[in-house]
Amino acid sequence: MGMTRTLDCFQSEWYELIQKGVTELTDVGNVPDIYTQYMLLENENKNLKNDLKCYKQAADKAKESLLKTQKERDFHRMHHRRIIQEKNKLINDFKGLKLHYASYEPTIRVLLEKHHTLLKQKMLISLERDQAVEQISGLRTTIRSVEPGHSYQASSIGVIPGCEREPAPEGPAQRGLPEAREQNKYKTKMKDDTKDSEFPIYMQPNPNQYVYKENDCPAKFDYTLNSIFRLHELPVSCIVMHPHKDILVSCGEDHLWKAVGLPEGRELVTGTGHTDWLSNCCFHPSGNKLATSSGDATVKLWDLSTGNCILTFEGHKHAVWSCTWHSCGDFVASSSLDTTSKIWDVNSERCRCTLYGHTDSVNSIEFFLCSNMFLTASADKSLSIWDARTGKCEQSLYGHMHSVNDATFTPRGHVIASCDSCGVTKLWDFRKLLPIVSIDVGPSPGNEVNFDSSGRVLAQASGSGVIHLLDLKSGQIHKLVSHENEIHTVVFSHDGESLFSGGSNGTVRMWS
Repeated sequence: MGMTRTLDCFQSEWYELIQKGVTELTDVGNVPDIYTQYMLLENENKNLKNDLKCYKQAADKAKESLLKTQKERDFHRMHHRRIIQEKNKLINDFKGLKLHYASYEPTIRVLLEKHHTLLKQKMLISLERDQAVEQISGLRTTIRSVEPGHSYQASSIGVIPGCEREPAPEGPAQRGLPEAREQNKYKTKMKDDTKDSEFPIYMQPNPNQYVYKENDCPAKFDYTLNSIFRLHELPVSCIVMHPHKDILVSCGEDHLWKAVGLPEGRELVTGTGHTDWLSNCCFHPSGNKLATSSGDATVKLWDLSTGNCILTFEGHKHAVWSCTWHSCGDFVASSSLDTTSKIWDVNSERCRCTLYGHTDSVNSIEFFLCSNMFLTASADKSLSIWDARTGKCEQSLYGHMHSVNDATFTPRGHVIASCDSCGVTKLWDFRKLLPIVSIDVGPSPGNEVNFDSSGRVLAQASGSGVIHLLDLKSGQIHKLVSHENEIHTVVFSHDGESLFSGGSNGTVRMWS
């Protein structure tokens, strides 16, 4: 527009130009606000520079992170390659060891088979030896009983006078014979004075071994609830039958055991003395004593006629789960939560042997009838057969996948039954030491198993409140339902006509 002077003369210069005709008002438009636009552009430029600076810093950080990530990637890649190399080396070593083991596997298999065969032969020979010795003892007894009935007259022998033999002079051996006899008598007397019992060598044969042959009579399964005996305030843990009388003994978690007359259910004797729950009980073979095991880590012996405790065995570190009498009545065996079993001498009133081998709680123990062998069941999922004379494990049975709660023999002793905490019951051939059959009635645990007197029916007490009766001949399973809660124990009467069960509500139920 040709305006060269300062803004202070703007008005005068403006009117001067208009008067001279240099500038026309029609040609002049709106004057743009250059300063304002300049300020806006400057602010925008400043903001862009700030953003550029931030982006540059972010790019630098991203570059550093990228470099760090690349380094870590390279490190892990190298580590991965090294691991792969080590893995390949281990695979090659494993293949080599596998081939090396395969070369030994036939030999190991043959040795294991020989070992198992020798163990079976040893056990069978031991049983046959005991039976043969008992038969010889019986024959000797018969011969002694027959000899007094026969008289033998010996011919008279005359002695010619004067021909008597003069006594020969005694030598040193003859002179020392009386002294040796006296010493032998003294040693025999000292031996007789010891209280330790000896394990019987001449065992009576199992009276049930040849009694229960194949029986054509149908087994009984149609039991119905007959009576309910409320004996305990807390759950019933064990029920046993008297060996000769119609008496039932129950143990409870209320620290008591009670003897009940059948079939009325009248209480005869109550035993008190344990300071914790009772887990199991067992009758002396004569029936006049009772052994009980308890959570107070003791085993007590009781006089059944008075209910008084006559002996207490202490030695287990934790609760005692089970106890059993030897057939001779001089020994009691117990199993405990401390993974051990103990054999107690009733005469010397001490522990004769502690058996180690199980790796978890030993839940059940039972002597084989008329034998020095006994069976244990453990939470380590195994069964073990022991020789009480040596304290050694003769054989272990594996097959259960869960804790074994109970195990028992048939009356004949040729079959073992066991149950575990998932309701699986297994039958084992005791002579071959091999499994026969597995029955799954789970998932509720099987707490106890017991055979009837014929050995054809097996009863299982289930945690679901059901009693399962297994027919060993047909394989059928029958159920008895009456308990509202868990069943802990079940046992047959001696004639098999009645069945008794104990539950967690403190009652004993009689089925007939």
